[in-house]
Amino acid sequence: MQIRRVAALLAAAVVISACTSGGTSPSAGSGSAAAGGCVVGVSWNNFQQPRWAATDKPKMKQTIEAGGGTFIDADANLDNQRQLSDVDTLISKGAKVLVLLAQDNKAILPALQKAKDAGIPVIAYDRLIEDPSGSILYITFDNVGVGKAEAEAILSKVPKGNYVLIKGDPGDANASTFLPSGWNDAGLKDKIASGDIKIIGPKDGTYTDAWKTEKAQANMEAIIDQANAANKKIDAILAENDSTALGVVAALQSKNYGFPPLSGQDGDPANLNNVALGKQYVDVWKNSNELGKAAGQAALQLCQGKKISEVSITVDSSVAPAAGNSPTDFKTPGGNTVKSIILKPTPVTADSLDKVISAGWYADKAAICKGVDTSSSTAPAACK
Repeated sequence: MQIRRVAALLAAAVVISACTSGGTSPSAGSGSAAAGGCVVGVSWNNFQQPRWAATDKPKMKQTIEAGGGTFIDADANLDNQRQLSDVDTLISKGAKVLVLLAQDNKAILPALQKAKDAGIPVIAYDRLIEDPSGSILYITFDNVGVGKAEAEAILSKVPKGNYVLIKGDPGDANASTFLPSGWNDAGLKDKIASGDIKIIGPKDGTYTDAWKTEKAQANMEAIIDQANAANKKIDAILAENDSTALGVVAALQSKNYGFPPLSGQDGDPANLNNVALGKQYVDVWKNSNELGKAAGQAALQLCQGKKISEVSITVDSSVAPAAGNSPTDFKTPGGNTVKSIILKPTPVTADSLDKVISAGWYADKAAICKGVDTSSSTAPAACK
């Protein structure tokens, strides 16, 4: 606890420094960010996925307020039109920087244009926005790397066999481009071409509207029925994230199917618990405390008039961007180029759950190890 307290103080010191001019530290309530009216408006696409409210939002808010800024936000609840309205409201409330977690990377473009017209810098948070002008800052985890880590873990466990591909929302570039690209970087496409792996269900995978668990469950149940009808065994499942993986597990349970090796990502408590229980093989953990902190730091600097290219963030070494702490060019699937800061993810299996627990993640040991028979020789060491 003491270590985390010191780390938090150091992080606060970094962002306060980023918001001061002339090397003078701001006093409470009168720092340069506050004096300059540094209001950061955040538009969330939804809070149905637990990590946004549990990690990203509180860490971003803490970082911005520690630097003398003001944090305001709105939840679009999976509604594109509501998100556009939310952005209008954030601008009317005086936002000097916008952080947008887009429900759809194209539907959000009118809001992006309004921000540009008002001279408001925009951070695309965790989900890409296809910005033809390249004027946004894209802050995320390496989502191609996430997909690669998912597939590497599953392919090492099941190098040959029948696979199911469960994708996320089709309007999210992570689901349609980055994660599948990572799967293929790990060798999935080549193994399909060679015949080592055969796909049950749609060959390009099944999309899951809004990443909804219940939709993933329904899709997976239909695929299980299809496999049973064809007398084919499902050997492994690539699910793009934790909410879809939960739906897969629910489908497997409802069909009394057993638990083939299954992937996910985000580090949600229920999924880490499933890893401990043997229901999910790998969960690619994205320490989104650090992502929220990075976005807060960047927002404060943009408030002070720094150009996007001049922004610099400071995060834990475990997630530090391979390309460095300042923005670099990122080529989007739509052929645009935007500045980006891309953090590193961490794949976690039952053998490495201690990494998450020791980091003080919001899913603590009690949540991760719930229901685990610690007397069993197969129980994860982290739960004993």
